[in-house]
Amino acid sequence: MIKFEKVDKVYGNGVKGMDQVSLEIRQGEFVAIIGLSGAGKSTLIRTINKMIDITSGKLTVNGIDVSALKGRALRKYRRKIGMVFQSFNLVSRISVISNVLTARVADLSLFRALFGLYRKKDKILALESLDKVGILDKAYIRADQLSGGQQQRVALARTLAQEPQIILADEPVAALDPVMAEVVMDDFKRINRDLNITVIINIHHVDLALQYADRIIGIRAGRIVYDGPTESITDEVLKTIYGRSLTEDELLKKEKKNA
Repeated sequence: MIKFEKVDKVYGNGVKGMDQVSLEIRQGEFVAIIGLSGAGKSTLIRTINKMIDITSGKLTVNGIDVSALKGRALRKYRRKIGMVFQSFNLVSRISVISNVLTARVADLSLFRALFGLYRKKDKILALESLDKVGILDKAYIRADQLSGGQQQRVALARTLAQEPQIILADEPVAALDPVMAEVVMDDFKRINRDLNITVIINIHHVDLALQYADRIIGIRAGRIVYDGPTESITDEVLKTIYGRSLTEDELLKKEKKNA
């Protein structure tokens, strides 16, 4: 369980990224975080793996005080938390499977890590991870030969190769066209459902949040202004988060989710 207790994050320029945030996220949930740019969405998810330190309050994950982690303990903790970024963060000049295998480096001896001597079980896990996101056939081609959507699926496969309990995704489909965005979101949903991995996505596409997430957290100016099931999102809720009503497309996605 991920638990925020009255958490604040104040940046050096005085901007509040999080303002008295309190919430709990249970194992196996699919949560979408929505809000205007600068509302604090990225801040929230990046405190979970301690990419960003909180200023005050308490943040625990499965009973571990995240603020207290450092060094080896922090590295061990992060092994169970995957992170998917908008920009894919692949090494473009190496093969797809080599990119996925980088997730296993932390489990290798120094000698094996230095020379890229992966174990058979690591290679099998990498191939299985690629299969889970539907691009096993791309395993031995260079990453820079893939489309943007395919590269994001490689990034997701790399995260799966960590064998995480939690996957954090920071605007993972923002750079993709609508068709490929749904393909990638399908992958996230299937992984969440089949592997019981907690998925927390910061996303600016409200329609996709309504279609895929089971729970939505709305943030405005660092404060949580909505936290509840997807089906409870109304015009009034969207006005509180964004200052606008649901669009026709968002209504259709919500109805599709509830059907």
